[in-house]
Parts: sequence; C-alpha cells; structure tokens
Amino acid sequence: MLYLIGIGLGKKSISLEGFEIAKKCKKIYLENYTSVIEDGVEKLFNKIIKVDRDFVEKKIESIFEEAKNGDIAFLVVGDVYSASTHIDIYLRAKKKNIPVKVINGVSILTAVGIIGLSLYNFGKVISIPFDNKNIKSPYEAYLINKKNSFHTLFLLDLDPKNNKFLSIKEACYYLIENGLKKDTMAVGCARLGFENFKIKTGNLEALKKEDFGKPPYCLIIPGKMHFIEEEALKLWK
Repeated sequence: MLYLIGIGLGKKSISLEGFEIAKKCKKIYLENYTSVIEDGVEKLFNKIIKVDRDFVEKKIESIFEEAKNGDIAFLVVGDVYSASTHIDIYLRAKKKNIPVKVINGVSILTAVGIIGLSLYNFGKVISIPFDNKNIKSPYEAYLINKKNSFHTLFLLDLDPKNNKFLSIKEACYYLIENGLKKDTMAVGCARLGFENFKIKTGNLEALKKEDFGKPPYCLIIPGKMHFIEEEALKLWK
C-alpha cells in the first residue's frame, strides 16, 4: 500500500491518523521541494528519506514497486491535493493498480484563514515567480479577483533546495511596479502553521520595510470585506 500523507505546515500539525500510519510503514519518504519543513518534523520518525522534484518526476516508479510488497509512506508538506505534482503521483499509482490511500493535512489554503478573511471569499490563488520582471499574468489574475470583489492570496516562489525564497518585500515591489498603489492594504504572512508565525497588516509601502524573518511567505490583498473581517484584520496591525 502507498500512503500519501499530508503532514500539514508545522511540526505538530500532522493528523493522528497520518502519524500512526507512517510509523508503521516500511519506508517513509518526504518531499522536500514544494515548501519549507519546520525544524523538528524529521524527529517524529526514526528515519526519513528526503526526495526532491527530480526524484518525484523521474524516479517515482521505484516507490511504486516498493509499495507492491509493503506499506510505504510518502509525506507531503501541507495537503496532498494542494499541488498538481502530488495529484499526479496518485493518478499514476492508480493506473498501475497500486493500492493507494490519501490522508489529508492542513494547507496554506486553509491556514490563511487565521488572518480573519473568510475563505469563501477568496478568488483564484496566484503565484508570483522569481523572474517576474516581464511577467504580467499574476497581476492580471489579481485584477480579475478585484473586479469580482474577491480576496487574493499570493503564494511567493521558493526553492528550498537552494535556500532561495521570494520575499514579501519583492512581492510588494512587483505589485507596485505593475500598477498597484503604494497605499493598497495588504497582509504579509510568514511561516503560517509554525509556532513562530508572523502576520502583519499594512499598506504595500509599509510591508516593504517590515522584517518577516524566515520563510515561507505569502501575501494577501483583501477584496470587499464584511465588518467582521475588517475587525479581525485590526488584530494584526
């Protein structure tokens, strides 16, 4: 059996079901490229085999073969279904008649609710890449969300293997350079789901100057807000 287990965002956010299943597995693999792993996650298990994007895209067949003869756990930061890469693993396993079970976990798509904006009112989630100088699509996607009065979640590019992360400061610069006013209200978030998370509300110009500490990062621009949402955001000034 192949178990695809979402371990959540922090070292203690893996579900009890996911934890108990992984502990019993013959091997435990951990993807190490879609997000940052909080210190302490690896200590939850006796031994973990870290795999990068290249392994998952080109060598995942070896895990399928192992799953034919024993229980194998593949740990995913966040939730299994949040990234198309992991959905592809599920589909490929099914096509090869490999028994596979998914255990869900907390993802950034739900953890962002801590800032107080209703998850029902978010529009398309948008990624801002590293090389964005001539890339207009993230900003254009934001304009569609804005037109529909939706909140916008920007996921900022990351490359954990090379310790490279797009900062909230860089994201603010990108949005301003593409047409957003400096006084546009936004919410900067770092390490959501970690014990030492940070959330700060302010305009883009102010957030550019804020020290958010270590990654991962995301940026939210609110759309039309209910008075309760407005009240909630005041907690993070």
